[in-house]
Amino acid sequence: MKLSPHTNPPEPTNLLIRFHNQTGAAVDVTGSRASYDSTWHCHGCGDRPDMGDHLGFTRREANEHANACRASHHRLR
Repeated sequence: MKLSPHTNPPEPTNLLIRFHNQTGAAVDVTGSRASYDSTWHCHGCGDRPDMGDHLGFTRREANEHANACRASHHRLR
């Protein structure tokens, strides 16, 4: 399987957890452990939540997304 250079981008400074979807694309959980300041972003399909949430909820949502997502972003030229 050929993966795009966008599949696993450099780790952001506020990275808390990195999951990988079914094709190996990164699903990053970023933010803070405190308050409702964490969010996730899939580098395969580009999906992300509308708002930040508590880390426990964000981690569960990101993991569920990674388990279901089969997208791998490829740049077409």
